[in-house]
Amino acid sequence: MKRIVIADDSDTARMFIRRCLEIIGLADATFVEAANGKEALEKVKEAPTDLLLTDLHMPVMDGIGLLTRVKASPLLHDLPVLVVTSAGNEAQEKELMVFGAFGVLSKPVSPAAMMEILEPLMQQEDSSYVP
Repeated sequence: MKRIVIADDSDTARMFIRRCLEIIGLADATFVEAANGKEALEKVKEAPTDLLLTDLHMPVMDGIGLLTRVKASPLLHDLPVLVVTSAGNEAQEKELMVFGAFGVLSKPVSPAAMMEILEPLMQQEDSSYVP
């Protein structure tokens, strides 16, 4: 993964998510941060993005608004979106998956939990570089 956008209104949460991504082997990626969904949507539109991680509860545009706009866009529809939330429950997780989320990760985030969800994407990317 070359470019990863992290959307969360907490600087600390964005820093922690980035650190977890680096620990699981994505240290060479370009990380772009956004403090809300509107800002994140602008960031994913300005350059090709390989992964979007978003919190649910943010000002201006929340994570559900961001997810639905990304999935409704013909240009962004295939972008994997990982929702990171402290308010996760099974019903909400199912709803987010219906909206098109690649996965849902509960806070507090751990590198192991993140790896479990992102491993298929990382393997897919690894195989795309095989000549």
